[in-house]
Amino acid sequence: MTDTAKFIYSDAYSQYDFGATHPFNPVRLRATKSLIDALHLVSDDQLVLPAPATIDDLVRAHHRSYIDMVQHFTNLEDVSNPTLLKRAAAYGLGTEDDPVFPGMHDAARLAVGGTLAAAQVIAQGEAMHALNLAGGLHHAKAAQASGFCIYNDLTVAIHWLREKTQWRIAYIDTDAHHGDGVQQAFYDDPHVLTISFHETGQYLFPGTGSVEETGTGAGQGYALNVPLRPYTDNQSWLECLERIVPAALQHFQPDIIISQHGCDGHYWDPLTDLFATTDFYAKVPALVHQWAHTYAHGRWLATGGGGYEIWRVVPRAWTLLWAEMSDQSLDVNTPLPQSWLDTWQPLSSPPLPTTFFDPPESFPPVAQSFAITQQNRETVDRLKRLIPWL
Repeated sequence: MTDTAKFIYSDAYSQYDFGATHPFNPVRLRATKSLIDALHLVSDDQLVLPAPATIDDLVRAHHRSYIDMVQHFTNLEDVSNPTLLKRAAAYGLGTEDDPVFPGMHDAARLAVGGTLAAAQVIAQGEAMHALNLAGGLHHAKAAQASGFCIYNDLTVAIHWLREKTQWRIAYIDTDAHHGDGVQQAFYDDPHVLTISFHETGQYLFPGTGSVEETGTGAGQGYALNVPLRPYTDNQSWLECLERIVPAALQHFQPDIIISQHGCDGHYWDPLTDLFATTDFYAKVPALVHQWAHTYAHGRWLATGGGGYEIWRVVPRAWTLLWAEMSDQSLDVNTPLPQSWLDTWQPLSSPPLPTTFFDPPESFPPVAQSFAITQQNRETVDRLKRLIPWL
């Protein structure tokens, strides 16, 4: 099969909306799709319109009682019902991170449906690669909303793939926040390898993802975590990836790679303390692409994730991801189309970058860079001592 790619997208993704002041703003998806379109990077035959996930799909990852609770919030009256909100609190709903909103069940299940559609086109041999930027909701648990995530699309899709194909699945997460929901779902499963690179939970939500979290029972050794020090830069982060992932994949021999590409580790992101630039967000997809063909028969499913600098960072990072998946290279100095800048600059207080790559002079050097790099190396060394086959 040729190295085909599918782009899963619906304008209705914008209905996943916690409100105008919430950092998880769906306009980032519209801005990204607008940039991809302005560059003519997606064709009609690459576009796939997702169908909402069904209840039968969702129960692969979530308790029915939790799904029932999410379904209760259909209109404004429900959202302001104190009795309903009190019951919802037990499920992590109605919090500052996960406020309730009308129609949240339908909005969340469409995001899940997008990742399921990506899994289906790959499993059915219609494409080697598939991307759902509305996915990557990696914090949701079986009966709890968490970290802006209502339903866990990744867990649903992995369960579906295991059920339909029996494939061995490697999950790679480079969001700045630990991929705790996916790890928890497969912590005792030797057929699903989870690898998460994230800012250490000592300082950042959700507070998990230590090196010592390596799986349990039959899944012992199949959960790998590299908690990074605050202010980790491109070079150190990439070094950690390359010291762990190829050896892990060589040992595990996956049939498909699923990757979560939250871009909230960027220097400008307001919610984290990592210092990546768009150079990192170009190189990670290139590495995963290479690993998919080397270790996983070319099969690669990717999602979005976190990313809260919605004008300057997310559209560029995720356009770079799609360009890599679809074999459409973007040069380091590729300019952003003037039409796109004219459309979105009025909505961004800081000036929008005019090229895809961040000039190094935009980011002052970190005084402790050498010490941070050494600390990250020691973290990788600790993980290697815990997992002999690394």
